[in-house]
Amino acid sequence: MQAASSPPFAALSPDRILAAIEACGLVPDGRMLPLNSYENRVYRIGIEGQGPLVAKFYRPARWSDDQILEEHGFIAELADHEIPAVPPLMIQGSTLQRFEGFRLSLTPMHGGRTPALDDDAVLEQLGRYLARIHAIGAIRPFDARPALDIAAFGERPSARLLSDGWIPQDLESSYGRTVAEALDATRAAFAAAGEVAAIRLHGDCHPGNLLWTATGPHFVDFDDARSGPAIQDIWMLLSGERQEMVVQLGAVLSGYEAFHDFDYRQLHLVEALRTLRMIHFSAWLAQRWDDPAFPPAFPWFNTRHYWQEQILQLQQQVLAIEAGPLWRPW
Repeated sequence: MQAASSPPFAALSPDRILAAIEACGLVPDGRMLPLNSYENRVYRIGIEGQGPLVAKFYRPARWSDDQILEEHGFIAELADHEIPAVPPLMIQGSTLQRFEGFRLSLTPMHGGRTPALDDDAVLEQLGRYLARIHAIGAIRPFDARPALDIAAFGERPSARLLSDGWIPQDLESSYGRTVAEALDATRAAFAAAGEVAAIRLHGDCHPGNLLWTATGPHFVDFDDARSGPAIQDIWMLLSGERQEMVVQLGAVLSGYEAFHDFDYRQLHLVEALRTLRMIHFSAWLAQRWDDPAFPPAFPWFNTRHYWQEQILQLQQQVLAIEAGPLWRPW
């Protein structure tokens, strides 16, 4: 995790945003709407004579140019195989643009609604598309993008939270002990799964990054694309009690296996990956807390109640991991 460097997003005024679009050879019509994004700054921009575009200004110092371009290339590869993912526009020979120290990309706007994940038919269709994404993702590895692993998503983030004084002093020992137990359980789950294949993934396939239309889903926001086990793109579709998740997983995999093989040993990783996401999310909020957009958006973060809840939830995750896979088909 790296601290953001200048220029800060505070310098990204409406005039500068529109000037950046004009520098790309387009004529904005003056309509501009901020979209829901905190890691980057993302806007719907009206363009004269054509449909609106999504302008994404990348957080400084988070990804290298090579890592951003590798994400763009992966999306283009998916689109070439008729998978509903929309790559950024190629402008002056590149999908990555620059303006006054900012890096940005422009993508055609696609609307949609949140998918109905309580509908088995929707889950099955999502499973089919995820299988096709993973079939492409398995063809070759990422060269520049990192992997999803315990060190990056659990060990280093939790150590940073403890060393930088984010945990209230009287809860620090309890949090440290609980997160250590959670990481031990996570390591045991990865060991039980064995050497599962790491492929190119969407990486952050939660319902907010799925836009449902009359023809099915659109997959958006590949900003967290990285290498990892296929189950990373599946487990975020599952919610509720254990038996409910068993039914949901069955629907997803019934569609998935029609297009791509699934290694069932990965089911050991569902709750382990959920645990890593929880730890990483807390550390992400801490790392971004000096961004003026974060305190108003996450007012509950870094309260005493928040850390008490984190301790409780991590204790529950240890139990969930120890309960074993949602089912055992082997």
